[in-house]
Amino acid sequence: MEKQSVILGIESSCDDTSVAIIKGRKILSNFIANQEIHSEYGGVVPELASRAHQQNIIPVIQKGLSNAGMSLDEIDAIAYTRGPGLLGSLLVGSSFAKGLSMGLGKPLIEVNHMKAHILAHFIDDNSSTPSFPFLCLTVSGGHTQIVLVKSALEMEILGGTIDDAAGEAFDKAAKMMEIPYPGGPLVDKYAQSGNPRAFPFKISSMKDYNFSFSGLKTGILYFLRDNVAKNPHFVKENLHDICASIQYTIVETLMRKVEKASKDLNITEFAIAGGVSANSELRKRFLAKEKEGWKSHIPNFDYCTDNGAMIAMAGHFLYEANEFGQLKSTPNPRMKF
Repeated sequence: MEKQSVILGIESSCDDTSVAIIKGRKILSNFIANQEIHSEYGGVVPELASRAHQQNIIPVIQKGLSNAGMSLDEIDAIAYTRGPGLLGSLLVGSSFAKGLSMGLGKPLIEVNHMKAHILAHFIDDNSSTPSFPFLCLTVSGGHTQIVLVKSALEMEILGGTIDDAAGEAFDKAAKMMEIPYPGGPLVDKYAQSGNPRAFPFKISSMKDYNFSFSGLKTGILYFLRDNVAKNPHFVKENLHDICASIQYTIVETLMRKVEKASKDLNITEFAIAGGVSANSELRKRFLAKEKEGWKSHIPNFDYCTDNGAMIAMAGHFLYEANEFGQLKSTPNPRMKF
């Protein structure tokens, strides 16, 4: 039996320090240290994020190894997030990965964060695995893209946001209603008992497969301003309906583009990835498409938000293809596909 590679994956693109160890496609450990401090500021503060990564990285590595029951000597390669992300945060993860690589004499693997979100679908966790080619909607706080996935190493962006991402729209709308950060999950929670058609918001109609959410954010701002001027308690009295209406608009915007791409390319194999793929309404809409012949792939909740497991999974494919990184490489905050 062929030996399965053991990859240590390090994720530090934003405010989560995470380390995972994968053997073949099986995750042996996936440990994440969150940064609570950002809730005080209503969003991620880059300088504070990088400092917290410096404090967390060694304990997280130790915890990841301990949970997997492994030592560093048993690792075949170190995979890390090279980008995209916050420069200071990326520097911590990349510097530590390079130090491990040199100290252990193990190869280094550079991973694209957004590709890793997609490849998390190939983790062996008893969930469905997409067949190539498939379409993937990657939605997070910083990105919204429709990607044609031809293979584990060949992907093409068909369309993306021209301004704000869907996750940012959720969080900024929440902030306008004074919902604590991160607001996206709370908007989802409150929307469960609200009427999604209570307050109609305009759905943008961009060309091709592109998205725009800046107009929606402005529309929500004016809607809240005007209604609060008439009734200071408007948000509190209508919170669930407002959240349901905002969520419906964002998800409907995403689904219209997904459906267009599926029809145009005649592909019915579809996946979602990224932090917003944890949204209950988006997951429900995707699963409902199976009645129309789609094969919908929804990620395990553990692999929706940023995590080391997806980096390790991407590292597995790159290791098998002998695509290794270099010590002279620098983090790339705007790393492209």
